[in-house]
Amino acid sequence: MNAMMPPRPVPKTPYRSVFISDTHLGTRGCRAEFLAGFLKSMTCENLYLVGDIIDGWRLKRSWFWDRYHDKVLRRVLKFARTGTNVVYVPGNHDEMLRKYLALGIEICGVKIQMEAEHITADGKRLLITHGDLFDSVVRHARLLAVLGDGAYTAALVVNRWFNLIRARLGYPYWSLSAWLKLQVKEAVKAIDRFETALADDAKARGFDGVVCGHIHHAEMRMVNGVLYMNDGDWVESCTALVEHLDGRMELIDWVALNKLSMLGKPAPRMSAAQSKALPAVAAEIAAMQRNLDPARAVSAGA
Repeated sequence: MNAMMPPRPVPKTPYRSVFISDTHLGTRGCRAEFLAGFLKSMTCENLYLVGDIIDGWRLKRSWFWDRYHDKVLRRVLKFARTGTNVVYVPGNHDEMLRKYLALGIEICGVKIQMEAEHITADGKRLLITHGDLFDSVVRHARLLAVLGDGAYTAALVVNRWFNLIRARLGYPYWSLSAWLKLQVKEAVKAIDRFETALADDAKARGFDGVVCGHIHHAEMRMVNGVLYMNDGDWVESCTALVEHLDGRMELIDWVALNKLSMLGKPAPRMSAAQSKALPAVAAEIAAMQRNLDPARAVSAGA
């Protein structure tokens, strides 16, 4: 009798608000399977899609879309259909949606806004913006930004093969691409300038905090008296920012929380564009290795 009883549904985690960005749907690097699992695991009153959800830049060059991408879209639309306030703030990779802003329309119940304002349960006023408008590379050197995107994609492919070798040697997953960004002094300075610019703008406009994405670097800290919160990405880190029912904010690391493997799917083949970008990535790695002392280089990869 008991053997015929259906399994009990797993209870969903209730949040007041959820913020995700930089999923880059349409790319092979997107961890749509993890994102679909996260969306299925919770309920929320507000869902903010903070830019670069669909990667229009990549889809213009090549088409990639699997069943997990479909699951993500269906679950987002289900949220909108069942009463969740879903707001889509386009970023630079999905900037094609910005042309609809002036029309003030909704798509399947999803509101499209250049930026949004959110009031937390404990009364804090938050500015929600993707953040690319505070990135001087994207604003003033679009070609350079596109070239940088190609090099970044190549680094992700190298990262996959690199971690396959680490796994065979018994080492845990380690993000080479994330480490590369943090080893380049100029990249660290750029992240700091980005965070400061966003915090200062939010403060000048009377906000208590700011939520953004864009730089694929999850962070929550006070900057010049303003709570700066970056919800990360679903390519390298698989993180989301959540507001609990009492207004408390928290960064969720979905991979660490569920002990998932970032090596769950095979390393993709390199495209011609990625192959062209690879020498630049390799040269960057070699230059950094020359500048790092051996002890630091070993500890970074542990």
